[in-house]
Amino acid sequence: MLLGVVLLYVGVVLAVNGIWLIGQARAAAEASRMPAMERETAAVGSVAGRGFAREAAAGQELAGEPVTVPPRLNAHASPWYIQNREISILNIFTGFVGVAVSTVYLVLGGTATLTAVGLPSVRASGFILLFAFTYLWVGYNQYANAGGRGLGWYSLFVAITAIPAGIYTLTAPNVTTAGIWLAADWFAWAVLWGLFWALLTLELPVARITGWVAIIEGIGTAWALAMAILLGELAF
Repeated sequence: MLLGVVLLYVGVVLAVNGIWLIGQARAAAEASRMPAMERETAAVGSVAGRGFAREAAAGQELAGEPVTVPPRLNAHASPWYIQNREISILNIFTGFVGVAVSTVYLVLGGTATLTAVGLPSVRASGFILLFAFTYLWVGYNQYANAGGRGLGWYSLFVAITAIPAGIYTLTAPNVTTAGIWLAADWFAWAVLWGLFWALLTLELPVARITGWVAIIEGIGTAWALAMAILLGELAF
């Protein structure tokens, strides 16, 4: 049941982060279509321009790294546009939810007298922390406008770890429907975190596709599974 709580917020944060990524990519694309001199003059000569420039990002959306965007662009009026510091609250909260639940699992696993009880709890704690730390790091970067290459390399580590985790979950004895769904989630998360690595570390122009994948996976891999667990339709 605790896993359902974590997945519920993971689903929300992935979907909203996907919307944020798409909005930032649209703002950066509009800025790139303007002449460089006009872009610089608009941003330097206006308080609104400087404020908006702090929120847009090109190639470093998850890092919150600023790019100059003139105030007359209408990207910031789009419902897709979310400010960095606003979205950081959701990332930080979701990260802390994951830390809290993983701590409970770690304590239960560490104090269990049966190996069959202790090992799964410790394993669940470690896996949840992988993602909880991601959201805390993203939230910090969005608030502080920090660089994102380190987060990108961490995302690659998560993506690689997700593959054997998915294989283990799928081949576990007496695997349930929820277990099969979770195994598929692991492989999907490997793809998404691989895209984070490509976006942040390799600086490939994949912001929009990453945003759409985050929205789809947030709903399909986390939110829907969480609802099924919390409503008692599925169990591990």
